[in-house]
Amino acid sequence: MPEIQSRTNAWSPALLGMVIALLGLILAGGGAYLAALGGSWYYVAVGAMFLAAGYLVIKRRIAGFYTYVGAFAFTCVWAFWEVGLSGWQLIPRLVGPFVLLVLAILVAPTLDQTTGRRARKLGLVGVGIFVAALAILIPIFNQQPAARPLPDARADAFFEDPAYAPNKGEWNAYGGGQSAQRYSELAQVTPGNVRDLKRVWTFHTGDIPKKYGSELTPLKVGDALYGCTPMNKLFALNAATGEKLWMYDPQVPLTWVPYTAACRGVAFYSNPSAAAGQACAQRIIEGTLDMRLIAVDAKSGEPCQDFGNKGAVDLKVGLAQKDSATGAVIPAIPGTAAITSAPVIVRGIVVSGHQVLDGQRRWAASGVIRGFDAVTGELRFAWDINQPEVTKLPPDGKPYSLGTPNMWTTAVGDEKLGLVYLPMGNSSGDYYTSLRSDEEKKYSSAIVALDVSTGKPRWVFQTAHNDVWDYDLGSQPTLIEFPTPHGRVPAILLPTKSGNIFVLDRATGNPLHQVDEVAVPRGGAEPDQRSPTQPFSRYHTLRKPDLVESDMWGISPVDQMICRINFKRARYEGPFTPPELGRRSIEYPGYNGGSDWGSVAVDPHRGVIIANYNDMPNYDVLVTRKEADEMGLFPAGDPRAAGSASSAEGAGAQTGTPYGILVNAGWQTPTGVLCTRPPYGGIRAIDLATGKTLWDRPFGSARRNGPFGLPTFIPLEIGTPNNGGSVVTAGGLIFIAAATDDLIKAIDIKTGEILWSDVLPAGGQATPIVYEQGGKEYLVIMAGGHHFMMTPPGDALIAYALPGTK
Repeated sequence: MPEIQSRTNAWSPALLGMVIALLGLILAGGGAYLAALGGSWYYVAVGAMFLAAGYLVIKRRIAGFYTYVGAFAFTCVWAFWEVGLSGWQLIPRLVGPFVLLVLAILVAPTLDQTTGRRARKLGLVGVGIFVAALAILIPIFNQQPAARPLPDARADAFFEDPAYAPNKGEWNAYGGGQSAQRYSELAQVTPGNVRDLKRVWTFHTGDIPKKYGSELTPLKVGDALYGCTPMNKLFALNAATGEKLWMYDPQVPLTWVPYTAACRGVAFYSNPSAAAGQACAQRIIEGTLDMRLIAVDAKSGEPCQDFGNKGAVDLKVGLAQKDSATGAVIPAIPGTAAITSAPVIVRGIVVSGHQVLDGQRRWAASGVIRGFDAVTGELRFAWDINQPEVTKLPPDGKPYSLGTPNMWTTAVGDEKLGLVYLPMGNSSGDYYTSLRSDEEKKYSSAIVALDVSTGKPRWVFQTAHNDVWDYDLGSQPTLIEFPTPHGRVPAILLPTKSGNIFVLDRATGNPLHQVDEVAVPRGGAEPDQRSPTQPFSRYHTLRKPDLVESDMWGISPVDQMICRINFKRARYEGPFTPPELGRRSIEYPGYNGGSDWGSVAVDPHRGVIIANYNDMPNYDVLVTRKEADEMGLFPAGDPRAAGSASSAEGAGAQTGTPYGILVNAGWQTPTGVLCTRPPYGGIRAIDLATGKTLWDRPFGSARRNGPFGLPTFIPLEIGTPNNGGSVVTAGGLIFIAAATDDLIKAIDIKTGEILWSDVLPAGGQATPIVYEQGGKEYLVIMAGGHHFMMTPPGDALIAYALPGTK
């Protein structure tokens, strides 16, 4: 035994010394490069100290221990100077060096028995004091700012036209009612009793495709719930029990699945001219992944024979694209165009857009917007940006104009004005603009008010000029009554991926709050194409301050240093930094930043907006056409694309343009950890009248997140990426899932405090609904997971209620 102990004592300091020296070599070398780029000198200095400490420990000198202690003390001073007591930001700066400090304390007696034992005792005491201080101080300094006092609901603070609200206890449109406020007048569940919520039923759809991502927000009309599965199977459930009433399968082929099989919602329509008991007097209408509009009877689920061709209208008619190899115009390739969002119905006209696969072809399928009679399915209008003379089908079998901006998300309609508000996306070939027409540049990443009686634009408001950041409008707009010095004005609330929230007059499109055209960076791959200014809203922005080097993160000093180096190597000059050829650029917020398809919720009585948002950059680079081909970056549907880099979101062949694009969405490192500091997602309460923040907090716990995709099980709110929206109730609660922690939560609208949560069987990337049935208030969420968000798949629609309520 003494011999074994002797060998251990010999090897322990040598091994530890080699680890410290190797770490010092990496930090000194990388730090010198970082310093040469104009970055922090800390890594050079501490690397040299680590090298010296490692060498001395290998030589079994107690001076090595003291040198390392000095390096750790220097690291602590630097870390607290740079980021203060920000707990998450201290992790990569202190945890790794702290572990090495503990090991150094343990081996100290093997370096010098007398001095080493004394050093071990002092070191252990110091470690205890250090840990205790962090345990006490960090929670104090990490507390969220106190919430501003929110008023109770007031009758005189009603920010909604009551005609557009759903019937009390119902959820009759994708956004709750025609105003899309995601608000419920129910108040049975309150902050005082929400902890008693229990699951009361679960319905399994049986549909979990490979590229899963249900994203469903169901409807509740009368006594039934209506929804759709990722592969567009329509279903109706008993609203009280979750019992299946019917299911209709439109037989969508798997070949038509785009990046994600998703059906966010359906539309309900009641035919005012139908006789009582007539088939399809009330109908459910959905758009499908294979580009059809389907109408079924709300009572039976049977196809409506009077709608199109026995219940279906083919939206592939008129769509075409260019073959990436030959340049010939061919029919739209399966999987490159799809309907994933609920249609909107205005004055009996079903208005539908569709998704066009990002980043694949400049001359992809058209983004044409079409309106159809809700009863007959007849094409009432088509709005083709580049062919305004084409008002229905193109003549002589010609296609709608190729590659124009599309609307992949859900619109909102104003029944009184006869307008539908279209949140538009980008032209195909998102990161190259030289081939766009003037009309495309006008309507790209803009909200367009379309007159449903004519199919013509009434007004347009653009949120990003000549967009090369993929800042397409993903959020459904919200209708509100906005207070102005001249009285309430019917307005539209528009959140964006860039973080700006705009408030516009619904009739004219004029901003009701100041919008500034601010100078932004120029240059990039197309310097003549970049707008000198971009619109910034003075009303509110979800965007955080510009990134700086100290915002870089990781799980250790090494990968944090690498992220700092990459930050310094890239081009970043604040918002709207344009993409570069051959050099990385940082886009912040990234295309999954700000507000996406989950949109916002509005409490019209309290006058509060609830916005959950993402706070992550993208790390982008343009590559030449030759480089793209060498990388195997071919568009979807091209025979060469099978298993290629272009099969993932964030990589785009952009055939038909000179450049392909590589996008590191979220700026992930090889460990799966992001290069920027948490939080990556938050939730915020905003005063509707003024745009001022009432409270703001990180949203999403770290329980399922960690390096290499491994869960840490840490229940603290780190603020994770989130997709999906919230619902607000008159009871003073916000219900939301959306984050990557697989939890549904109840939040106090006054304070932002989480009052209740439940673990879902799969990711909750969907917007919940609240409704009443039989005197009981129900909360329902789709737990379907999402492959892009890396949450587990599922097929469960889950309902919660208070026990014993009637």
